[in-house]
Amino acid sequence: MELSWKNCYSPRRFGDDRMPEDARSVYERDYDRIIFSSAFRRLQNKTQVFPLPERVFVHNRLTHSLEVVSVGRSLGMIVGEKLANLPALKEDEKARDFYRNQLKSVVSAACLAHDLGNPAFGHSGEEAISKYFLDREQDKGFRAAFTAGEWEDLTHFEGNANALRLLSRQFKGRMKGGLQMTYTTLASILKYPCESLARDKKKGKHRSKYGFFQDDQEVFEAIVREFPLALDSEKPLAYRRHPFVYLVEAADDICYSIIDYEDAHRLGILSFEEVKDDFMRVLEQDPNTDMSRLGRNLENLREDKNESVAYLRAKVINALVQACADAFLANQEVILKGDFSTSLLDSLKPYQNALKQIEKKSIGRIYNHDSVMKIELAGFKIMSGLIEDFVEAALLAKDDRQKRHQKVLALIPNQFQFEEEDRPYEKVMCILDFVSGMTDNYALELYRNLRGISVPGI
Repeated sequence: MELSWKNCYSPRRFGDDRMPEDARSVYERDYDRIIFSSAFRRLQNKTQVFPLPERVFVHNRLTHSLEVVSVGRSLGMIVGEKLANLPALKEDEKARDFYRNQLKSVVSAACLAHDLGNPAFGHSGEEAISKYFLDREQDKGFRAAFTAGEWEDLTHFEGNANALRLLSRQFKGRMKGGLQMTYTTLASILKYPCESLARDKKKGKHRSKYGFFQDDQEVFEAIVREFPLALDSEKPLAYRRHPFVYLVEAADDICYSIIDYEDAHRLGILSFEEVKDDFMRVLEQDPNTDMSRLGRNLENLREDKNESVAYLRAKVINALVQACADAFLANQEVILKGDFSTSLLDSLKPYQNALKQIEKKSIGRIYNHDSVMKIELAGFKIMSGLIEDFVEAALLAKDDRQKRHQKVLALIPNQFQFEEEDRPYEKVMCILDFVSGMTDNYALELYRNLRGISVPGI
């Protein structure tokens, strides 16, 4: 069976076969479950790019995620309305209702969840986790404790795989199936639907990273069984993307590309004129933007440069949303087959010169700014220290642990505790569940406490 617009969605939930009767749809319930989860709340204290605010309020992971939701909802509405009117769905009222009324909720829920698995300090946190294991690669006894797939997971820790784990895992004392998301929402966050051993950029964007840990393979296989996704490789395991992934990815790409620019202006890293010029270059490619009206509105806002940048940012996002929706619809058959080889944003050829200019300046001036590099370096040091302390204690035989090891392990909350008979990989994954879920502030505080830099209550 091939994937079609009729069978690429499902109201069934992972871990719960009941079909609740409720005024809310199952997809709206997905959104609500995520937004009330502790993993989502912790995003408010996780760095997006710039250090968490003192005077100027910049984006953190939570505000970024909410803005991605806003963009994703718009994409879902535009695309859903068009798909609902396809001739192939003319006689299928359920499918027409899903695309007209529910696709926006699916994309919104997936956007809400897309960064849940990112550890404290973002990519520095991921790198710190990976490096602890990479540094022990020559320790033959240590390395032999893990299979090839497990070792690949640990030496290339991936926030995307961790997001799936947070949504679906039954932690100790918690509900079966985790948050019990619909299979549709879970499929929509599988940006890289493959195991870590299948990572290969030459095979395509969908395999440039990985989407599930070895420990969560059964969850992944349950998702792909629900939909006839195209198999890309059996060993190592890899599939093609679900079509809704492209909408979630586009929402994230648009926000990530544009909103960091606005923060950089507020912090004085980029001048008003260069931000204005770069945004105007994007808008000049949009056939729907009335440049004369745009100019008049900017003139009215000339006394407030922050508001002018916010106005331009909104116009740019609107233009890119419509362009990405058009690109999705123009390539819908290729996307459905899993053969679309790039992201929607990268497929917008008229916009590429302007977007590449923004990307180049972002890398050179924003992501390499002193404040950003300092927090990345500090975050790497903090996360490295925590991983070392907890993994060392966890992998010692129970009788070999000193009191300090026992006390370190006693700090782990009950839901992340491992059993002594667990395999080394399972013990390490319990440690990573705890450490990767920390906020920046908590990770810093715990690191200081364990190193004797500061003492609680003193």
